[in-house]
Amino acid sequence: MRLIVRRPRVGDREVVDEAQLDPATGLVGDSWHTRRGSDPEMQLTIMNARVTELVAGDTERWPLAGDQLYVDLDLSLANLPAGTRLAIGTAVVEVTAPPHTGCRKFVARFGLDAMKFVNSPTGRQLNLRGINAKVVQPGAVRVGDRVRKVPL
Repeated sequence: MRLIVRRPRVGDREVVDEAQLDPATGLVGDSWHTRRGSDPEMQLTIMNARVTELVAGDTERWPLAGDQLYVDLDLSLANLPAGTRLAIGTAVVEVTAPPHTGCRKFVARFGLDAMKFVNSPTGRQLNLRGINAKVVQPGAVRVGDRVRKVPL
């Protein structure tokens, strides 16, 4: 785990070293569960830290991507199909099927070329924009935690 970001209110970001994941609310302190139309299949968004660095540059700009967890892990469809479980700290999350394709805010912050890159056919196969997940086992996550697949 390279970075954890809470979004307490729309447009606000809090970078934290540790957070709690909860099956009902997602990342505790994040506003996901209070937003209109919050979809349980899109409780958490996870982005590859190397891709984030490529499109955002300095670590200080990473939270602008809007994701909560930034990891150094292959997020491709081939490696992490929907249903795959990941252990992070003492929590377990499950990769969900809805695609994470970004929004106009991503374009405004990083440019149209960045959006085209992450959403290209290859970018979609590699999930360069990231993945959606839901919490299946509550627990604490920390920057520096190893992220690993949980065998089924």
